Amino acid sequence: MSKGPGLFADIGKKAKDLLTRDYNTDQKFSISTFSASGVALTSTALKKGGVHAADVATQYKYKNAVFDVKVDTDSTILTTVTFTEILPSTKAIASFKVPDNSSGKLEVQYFHDHATVTAAAALKQNPLIDITATLGTPVISFGAEAGYDTSSKTFTKYNAGISVTKPDACASIILGDKGDSIKASYLHHLDVSKRSAAVGEVYRKFSTNENTITVGGLYAIDHTTTVKAKLNNNGKLGALLQHEVVPKSLVTVSSEIDTKALDKHPRFGLSLVLKP
Repeated sequence: MSKGPGLFADIGKKAKDLLTRDYNTDQKFSISTFSASGVALTSTALKKGGVHAADVATQYKYKNAVFDVKVDTDSTILTTVTFTEILPSTKAIASFKVPDNSSGKLEVQYFHDHATVTAAAALKQNPLIDITATLGTPVISFGAEAGYDTSSKTFTKYNAGISVTKPDACASIILGDKGDSIKASYLHHLDVSKRSAAVGEVYRKFSTNENTITVGGLYAIDHTTTVKAKLNNNGKLGALLQHEVVPKSLVTVSSEIDTKALDKHPRFGLSLVLKP
């Protein structure tokens, strides 16, 4: 693949991941194994409130193709097949879910040194079509996306964004919700290893005149333990501690508290991910 701009979905992704990834108020357990033939098997159990769920996922890589199959406790089977370099600088992703016959989807991604284009369509009679395009370089990029419903002949979305990335920082602005919202974010790494960082995000919804400001941070206590925290202007405070028990195996304890309603009980989450 090329070394050009990333996908439109990558604009603002680093800041979003720091503010959202691994924060949860559920109980999750996951274990992965790998066979000598290259098959990866991952079993996951989840307790969310009073609801229990589980799934088993397998992944197999063969030449330029990756096959992913996931089966859950609702007897739903999700299959995803990813092909790289079928044509130069292209990737194709096909997915479908059983027994939902209308869930099929095909996406094609094209990567160039100065542009990235994707097109996705549902595999049904009147499909939803999503198109994205990004122009620029790995340092600065401009992107846009649009969604079109062929049955109602209306646009379901149209958004635009800009991203600036440097070795120690990245910033982005996204105009979303058909122009009804704007989100600006900035992330700054505090060390060379990028294991400590600070992030800020401002979101404004024009139709409701609503503003949300969120700040957060990541700090590496040592090479196996990190802590994260975030706080927004609505008083929601989140924190987590993640420890690498053995290489690639993580235990994460997280919590969320409403500082404007301290009479409510804080919410806690626990995640254990084991990998060989």
